[in-house]
Amino acid sequence: MSVLDTPVREAAWAAVDFESAGTAPGRTDEPVQVGIAVWRGGDAPPGDFFRSHVRSGARITRAARVVHGITDEDVASAPLMASLWPEVKSRLAGAAVVAHGAGTERRFLRAFPLHGFGPWIDTLPIARALLPNLPDHALGTVVGALGLEDEVRGLCPRLSWHDALFDAVACLVFLRRMVHQLDLGGMRVGQLLGLDATAYRRHRGVLDAARGAGWQAGR
Repeated sequence: MSVLDTPVREAAWAAVDFESAGTAPGRTDEPVQVGIAVWRGGDAPPGDFFRSHVRSGARITRAARVVHGITDEDVASAPLMASLWPEVKSRLAGAAVVAHGAGTERRFLRAFPLHGFGPWIDTLPIARALLPNLPDHALGTVVGALGLEDEVRGLCPRLSWHDALFDAVACLVFLRRMVHQLDLGGMRVGQLLGLDATAYRRHRGVLDAARGAGWQAGR
């Protein structure tokens, strides 16, 4: 059975997040940390975590350091992106791949030509459709508004926002809540990926009925 034909509650969902060296004139951005977490559907929380710094050919900009706290010294002896292939493949192959604002993740994974990862689901447009009244739809804002941050911190002790693993886990925690609250587990993965903003808004009645179960904002 293909991933697209697999019921949502039975599929493997692998969230990936990268932190980067930051942009600067005359150079392209490069990853300096990767985090991957897997949710295997059902009631189990995300697990199968992987986290690594990535050696970059570019110095980390001051602006990027302010965001994620990673320094050039942190990545000086880290593995190169290409050498992380076995770890990345073991978690992403055969899974629906998840990211919040997936453009950066898809771009950095091009370091593995013809990798075949996917299908992809981007939780950013889902958050915008379900929680239109939030001031922004950054992952931290969405997770905080839904009261899910304690769950993420329990799964990632000693980590915080803008750590690649913490953000990957947060992405899956949000997806898991959305699937459970909207009773989407019986859908096929392909059907879930095909939902647009209008389809999610049709579930607003379900959201209103579920207010007491944890949806506290963006109604």
